[in-house]
Amino acid sequence: MAGRIDETLPFHPLNIAVLTISDTRDETTDTSGGTLVERLTTAGHVLKGKAIVHDEVDAIRSQLKIWVQDPDVDVVLTTGGTGFSPRDVTPEAVKPLFRRELEGFSVVFHLASLGTVGVATLQSRALAGQAEDTFIFCVPGSTGACRDAWDLVLAEELDSRFRPCSLVGQIPRFRGICP
Repeated sequence: MAGRIDETLPFHPLNIAVLTISDTRDETTDTSGGTLVERLTTAGHVLKGKAIVHDEVDAIRSQLKIWVQDPDVDVVLTTGGTGFSPRDVTPEAVKPLFRRELEGFSVVFHLASLGTVGVATLQSRALAGQAEDTFIFCVPGSTGACRDAWDLVLAEELDSRFRPCSLVGQIPRFRGICP
């Protein structure tokens, strides 16, 4: 039986930060980060921060470490830098921060995006994991990939009403909400 949203349960909004990783985008051209912000706030979550950094390991890690150390940030969504161009270094920057990797996210994201972009999904190194108590999800930089990631995977996984259980129950301030 597939999972479902149980509308009889309370919704617990998450505090989410969005990081766009790009050498070319700014606030006026960041449609991918904008899509994630729009999706998460429409879902009822709280935007706790938004930033754009260049495709540089130190810049990515520096911003992520700020949010991971902030007890008011539960989840970080990154967009960009997950491909195979020489400047795409998001996985290299983020993986060393993880104490646990969430391998299933990559699998589910690729299955979902297979339906929208076909085998081009192979060109993404989408990943997720837990840095201290903060979950980080890294998705490709295209607006379509951000839509797929949110609409087909994250919307349910970050909804406390999702059953049999959502990732929300693994966040310290929400531990114990899943049976």
